[in-house]
Amino acid sequence: MSPVSSTSPWSVQQLPGADGRVFLVTGGNAGIGYFVAEQLSATGATVVLGSRNPAKAEAALASIRVRVPGARVRAVRLDLADLPSLPAAVESLEVECLDAVVHNAGVALDHLPREETGDGHELMFGTNHLGHFALTQWLMPLLSAAPAARVVTVGSFAAKSERLDLDDLQSRKDYRPKRTYGRSKLAQMYFGVELDRRLRAAGSTVASVVVHPGGALDSLTPSRPSVHVRTNGARLRAAPAALLVQGKHAGAWPAVRAVLDPAVRGGQLWGPRVFGLRGEPRREPVWNHLADPSVSGRLWDASRDLTGADPGPVSG
Repeated sequence: MSPVSSTSPWSVQQLPGADGRVFLVTGGNAGIGYFVAEQLSATGATVVLGSRNPAKAEAALASIRVRVPGARVRAVRLDLADLPSLPAAVESLEVECLDAVVHNAGVALDHLPREETGDGHELMFGTNHLGHFALTQWLMPLLSAAPAARVVTVGSFAAKSERLDLDDLQSRKDYRPKRTYGRSKLAQMYFGVELDRRLRAAGSTVASVVVHPGGALDSLTPSRPSVHVRTNGARLRAAPAALLVQGKHAGAWPAVRAVLDPAVRGGQLWGPRVFGLRGEPRREPVWNHLADPSVSGRLWDASRDLTGADPGPVSG
């Protein structure tokens, strides 16, 4: 890799090289995850797309190869809603070390009734948070083997107005799809902050960074045939919204910077520059409720009990 100086201005149009490094992007076959993978592949790194749908993964790989000739990209089957399958998924990476994982994959439901994973967890909380929580345990030996690996957790601006109900994490008593989604993303973000706290306490070389994409709409996202197609009508209807929000290609920028920029540090929160909704990525203060260690600690303990996993630092 040819790192940029920590004093050099960051540009989403001129990313530093990352030859020889390996990055995993969960949910890399669509949406923001696709654009994270596409942009990272342009750095010369090997980028692995984690996807539960092999056909969609192949379509994403083909699209990236068209956009980035010579891209080193491949895919592994990864289903975060199936916790017992995760060790085999990590083994299928077939790498000795991993320089970064972008925890991006997620499920967003907007309808009733409440659904569950095969493990009996509410689907959004179980996939978006618990799946990544458990996956990190299996990835930690590979991350610890890299010189300075990063765990980048992609949260949501919607989580800023949510609060966790620690007595009803799985929305058994009161299920409202949009709220449950926002809380699942908030849980992810708490995990990212708490993970870094534990990594620092253990003197680990791995850093955990939390990002969010701001407002990212399909209608403002450039087309990638076979992955996403934006019609002219959708583009015109969305034009006024472009004053406040952006497409998913731009929503990927905070995560890409968190992976690549040597100036980024563990425990930080990164999002879009303009009102946290659009623009180039910048560091922003960690939200007050997200900085509460008592909540993140209780969530960690509950997540460990629910999954049987403990994604803390690798000792020795």
